[in-house]
Amino acid sequence: MLFAFITWQIAVGGPLVALDMELGNALQRTSPSASVAEVCADLGNLAVALPVLAAAMTYAVVTGGVRRWLPPLCAALALAATALAVTLVKVWLARPGPPGGTNYYPSGHTATAAVAFGGAALLFSLTVRRPPYWPLPATAALLTLACSAGLVWRGYHWPLDVVASWCLSWVVLTSATAVAVRGLRRQSSSSSSSSSSKSSSNPAAP
Repeated sequence: MLFAFITWQIAVGGPLVALDMELGNALQRTSPSASVAEVCADLGNLAVALPVLAAAMTYAVVTGGVRRWLPPLCAALALAATALAVTLVKVWLARPGPPGGTNYYPSGHTATAAVAFGGAALLFSLTVRRPPYWPLPATAALLTLACSAGLVWRGYHWPLDVVASWCLSWVVLTSATAVAVRGLRRQSSSSSSSSSSKSSSNPAAP
């Protein structure tokens, strides 16, 4: 709902747009050093975020075996779906950005960071056998926030560009998590049923 509201404001040039630009200009003036802000912004580059997700996908397959293919697939599809959605909205609205030009809404770098790091946290949470699991999503959230702040500090995006990407990424990640968890439960149930059937059909089984 928040994503829809922000998108509507951007589309019609509502009062929220002017406030967004004022806030963006104010945040740029509070930026830390350019090098720090740039490092934060670069967290959303594919060259940074994609290897993290790929490593988590590989780890999930290696430790989980063939039957654990669903979570990595969900993570990959989540990133692809997010990229497609961001591109379509960018072309549709063609919002001008702080550096000039158009197609800045929503932020592709923010969405990439959120889904890649969030997807990696999901995969590690499903495969790591020892709790606690909360540091994984917390780390993903911090990296995404750092990327978002860097993009605004450096004047690459307006604040609403990154907020909209948070909303979009949240929907994609929660959907992917629900599908992955449900699939794993079904696989576990099927495996248990299969083992029970084999045991009952083999009288010599202990």
